[in-house]
Parts: sequence; structure tokens; C-alpha cells
Amino acid sequence: MKVLLINPEFPDTYWSFRHALPFEGKRCAFPPLGLLTVSALLPAAWERRLVDLNVRKLRSSDIEWADIVMATAMLVQKDSLKQVVRLCKARGKRVVVGGPYVSTTLEALPEADHIFIGEAETTVPQFLEDLERGTPKRSYQALERPPLAVTPVADFHLANMKRYSAMSVQYSRGCPFNCEFCDIIEIYGRVPRTKSNPQMLAEFDALYALGWRGTVFIVDDNFIGNKKNVRGLLPELADWQKRHDYPFTLLTEASVNLADDEPLLESMRQSGFRRVFLGIETPAEA
Repeated sequence: MKVLLINPEFPDTYWSFRHALPFEGKRCAFPPLGLLTVSALLPAAWERRLVDLNVRKLRSSDIEWADIVMATAMLVQKDSLKQVVRLCKARGKRVVVGGPYVSTTLEALPEADHIFIGEAETTVPQFLEDLERGTPKRSYQALERPPLAVTPVADFHLANMKRYSAMSVQYSRGCPFNCEFCDIIEIYGRVPRTKSNPQMLAEFDALYALGWRGTVFIVDDNFIGNKKNVRGLLPELADWQKRHDYPFTLLTEASVNLADDEPLLESMRQSGFRRVFLGIETPAEA
């Protein structure tokens, strides 16, 4: 089976970074980590090809090559997603869509063959079983939020690293706060789930082995949402960085109460963090 993984285009908004990237000679800020993770959930025998429309155009030959097309999107990418679905369906391809936009929208969804709602670690294996039996469903919805212990190392090798400003890894999902402007708790819940320390080091090893040197964005909803686990992770990250001569500069997102925790800030600095996007926190309702 040949699977074409498509990341729709970001319009000219904050998320495109279109006016800043030329200063670095890059085409896109970050690779589509969700698609790279989904790829790692697929059978090893399947052939894979990634097309990030923020890096290059989708060619007719890409679509013709594929047996199945998988696409994801944030809300800001929805128009591009709809165009991708129409184009691939017009070529007679089986199309699968998922991601934050699909999982949270109240709008009519694109006319894809299969819709995935929620996190993919449990739904993709079920889809693969159904597909093998010849009985795939129109819709798959995750009934629970899976532990990140079942999340594989992403297929980073599919991304053309030279085109990106930074690489991304994920440590946790969820946030304990209840900010009215944020939909994270609707998607991932209020109980932060984290990967284990060995999982994180394996992802660092994978990026290092592929030759990446530079910025790594730990794309958490709130990196310090589970402070206990973070305090256990940071010394191991610091040791890894030291043993590898500090190949990565780290950045992440965290709630503003990080500024009140000097020991944690110092531990992050020793681990190689140089930038943190801070957000206001609103306590969850009782």
C-alpha cells in the first residue's frame, strides 16, 4: 500500500511565518508532527510519501502514485484541506482526514471517505484492521484519551529537514487550566499526559541520527502542566545535551506561572531551553 500524507497550506497569518522565514532561508517553521506520528502507526511494509504544501506544491504524479491519501489540518488550514480532498477524490483516491479542525468543527466536513475524530493511537489500528477485512467505516472516533506510552517515535525521516526552521517533538497533551480563548482542554483534556523519559530521549536520538542540529520545539499545550514529571525529565535532557555537545536549542510553550518557579527555570536553562512562549492561566472551575 502506498500512502500519501498531505499537510495543507497555512494562509498568510501568524501560523505561516511567511514574512520571517526568508531571513533564515527556510520555507516553513515546523514539519507536520501529527502526520509524521500517524505515519509511524501504519504498517512497516507500506510505502510513504509526505507532501507539505507549505514547502512544495502537490503534483499530479504524487496523487497518481498513492493508493490512499491521509490529510490533517488545524482550523486555519481548513480551506486548503477542502481543496486537497476535492482534488484527490476527483482522481479516484481513498481519502482519510483527521486532526484538530476535523475533531472540533461543527461545520460540514470535507467529502472524504473516512473521518477520524480525536487522537489516532487507538483509531488508526482499528481502521487498519477494518481495511484489511474490507469493511472500513466512514467515521472513527476515539472513545478515550490514550496514554502517550503507546505513541511511537514519529517518522522524522519523511520531512525534508533543510526546508524547516525547527524540528518538533511532543512531550505531553492536555492542560490543567481553563482559559476561555483556548480549545486545548476540549481536544486533549485537563489532565496532562506525558511521554516517559526514555521515549523523549529516543526522539532526540532519532533527530540527532538524521543529522538535525538546531532548534527543537517541544510542542506541548503546557510544558509544565505536569510539573512532577517535568522535574524528572529535565535532568535527563540536560545529561543528553551535555553528552552530545548541546546540538539542540530548545523552545516550548508554558503557562505564565513558570516565572514563579526559579529552580524549574534554572533546570530548563541547563537542559538547553532558550525560548518559552508564556500564556495566561485561568484556574479550572471546581
